Amino acid sequence: MSVFAKLQRYETFRSFRHRNYRRFYAGNLMSNTGTWIQRVAQDWLVLDLTHSPQALGIVTSLQFGPAILFSLHGGSLADRFDKRRWVIWTNTVAAACAFAVGILVETHHITIHLIYVIATILGVASAVQAPIWQTLVHDLVGRADLSNAIALNSTNFNIGRLIGPALSGYLISLFGTGPSFLINGTTYAASIYALATMRTSEFFDDSSAARSHVKAGVRAGLSYLRTRRDIIVVLVLIGVSGTFGLNYQMYMALMSRNVFDIQADSFGLLGSCMAIGSITGALFVARRKVTPTAGFVRLLVLTFGCITALGSLSPTYLSYALALPICGFAALAMLSSANAYVQGTTDPAYRGRVMGVYMLVFIGGTPIGSLSLGWVAENVSVRLAIFGCGAIVAVVALATLLIPIARITPAGPEVEEDGSLESPRS
Repeated sequence: MSVFAKLQRYETFRSFRHRNYRRFYAGNLMSNTGTWIQRVAQDWLVLDLTHSPQALGIVTSLQFGPAILFSLHGGSLADRFDKRRWVIWTNTVAAACAFAVGILVETHHITIHLIYVIATILGVASAVQAPIWQTLVHDLVGRADLSNAIALNSTNFNIGRLIGPALSGYLISLFGTGPSFLINGTTYAASIYALATMRTSEFFDDSSAARSHVKAGVRAGLSYLRTRRDIIVVLVLIGVSGTFGLNYQMYMALMSRNVFDIQADSFGLLGSCMAIGSITGALFVARRKVTPTAGFVRLLVLTFGCITALGSLSPTYLSYALALPICGFAALAMLSSANAYVQGTTDPAYRGRVMGVYMLVFIGGTPIGSLSLGWVAENVSVRLAIFGCGAIVAVVALATLLIPIARITPAGPEVEEDGSLESPRS
């Protein structure tokens, strides 16, 4: 009996009952591990080439900046075309980028400017893919298991984070950064194979019947979103968290090199420490049987901001490593709950476009946050830069607690946070 067959007996892993999702999960587990192997190597490579926190911020900005231009269009594509094929193509581009950097490093032709160019190409592919990939999950498991599948995806991502950074740090210490990029390029084959061999007849696509009754295009999706104040509040919180609070790979790189002055293998272990908490947070959400409320998301964001700020004050490498699992728990509980709320309460015909906006605000602010973080860290203080990022998230979360919003469920009337009924929106 396979591992998935055993796990699906438990409520926490109920999404594994779906064959397509099992393949999706297995393929992405390989790919996510490779992604984290590359991410650590990329940060280390940039700092080795430039010794500049600001250069690291520029690379991060170029990799995530294209979300500003392409996330909305990716969401529109998700509502209109075959999601699976688009994810295959964008994965292929990402694999090519990984191989390109790996070969350039191994042949000693890599420069910071080539890293800038390849990071931009990867950023475009990722920006288009992100909302398509998010809404594909619904097609694999249906609405009933959506919240569970989103949380399990987070465990998948963070199992990769648990294994990848430590492995990458070890590889860097032995062979340099080149092999890490080549390994990541190879792991994309597992994800592409899983997508190519899915049974499309078993997809849950509740948007197809509604497509003929709604307008296509980005503008129609934005018009729908204006009727959903609850989702707008969640989007604001995710946008602020993505811009200032979720640059943990940069936080760990800067604390490692500029504060604690540790080597690559110890740096890689920090990512694994955070992944332990992230997996726990994702499983916490997966175990819940109800769609999270917007109020619950707001409290999680507030907690995350406070923990991020306090973590920057850790006096030693060991205390920082021990704080990271708590940060990881708060971050993944927040993200899984927000994603499940937005997807689970959005009209199926607009889900792709709403998730396009979600990914825009989530990823699109990263260039601002990473550049600001890099500048303050280089010119003022690393600790102050990270503390300020966490404080901004916490303050905004506190401010949104003053905004009354309705609690929405996937079906039925809206319920106010105080429990009173409100008529459904048209």
